[in-house]
Amino acid sequence: MKFSELPLHPHVMNGIDAAGFTDCMPVQEKVLPSVLAGKDVMVQSKTGSGKTAVFLVAILQKFVFAREQAKSVSPEEAFTIKLPVALIVSPTRELAVQIEEDARTLSSGIPDFRIGCFYGGVGYVKQDKQIAEGIDLIIGTPGRLLDYQQMHKIDFRKVDTFVLDEADRMFDMGFYPDVQKMFSLMVAR
Repeated sequence: MKFSELPLHPHVMNGIDAAGFTDCMPVQEKVLPSVLAGKDVMVQSKTGSGKTAVFLVAILQKFVFAREQAKSVSPEEAFTIKLPVALIVSPTRELAVQIEEDARTLSSGIPDFRIGCFYGGVGYVKQDKQIAEGIDLIIGTPGRLLDYQQMHKIDFRKVDTFVLDEADRMFDMGFYPDVQKMFSLMVAR
C-alpha cells in the first residue's frame, strides 16, 4: 500500500513526502488504518519496521483535523475547542531525540506545529523555553516529564494521546511506577 492511498490530510502528506516515504512498510499498512480511525493499538515489531511513523502520522492527522475544525466554526465556538496534545514517552534520551527528529520531518508540512523534547542530563532553560512557547507534541523520558509535572509546567490532564515507545524496555529499566504515575495524573477519556 502507498501512503497516498490512505485518507491523509495534504499537510500530513507533505511531511511524509519530506521524509521520502512512498510505500507503507508492513506494520504501517496493517496498523495505520486502525489508528487513523481513532482506535487504540499495541504494536510489537522489530526496530526499523516503521512503528514510529505510525504513531507520529496518527498524531499529526488528529491535530490537523482538530485545527481545521476549530477554524471552521465561529470565534466563540473555536474558543471552546481544545487542540489535541500528544505525549510520547521513551526510555532513553537518545530515543527521545530520535523521535523528535522524525516528528520534525513528518510535521514539516504543518504550519506552526510545536514540538518539545524533555530529558535529563541537560539544563532546564531550553526546555523551559519550549514550554513557554506552547507545545502540541511532548516527547520525553519519564523522569524529566514527571519533574515538569511536579513543577506544574506540564499538565498531564491536557494530554489527549499517550504513546509509550519501547514499553518493554521502559518497564525492564524500572519505569513502570513512573508510567503508572503519569496515567494517574491524566483525565479519563
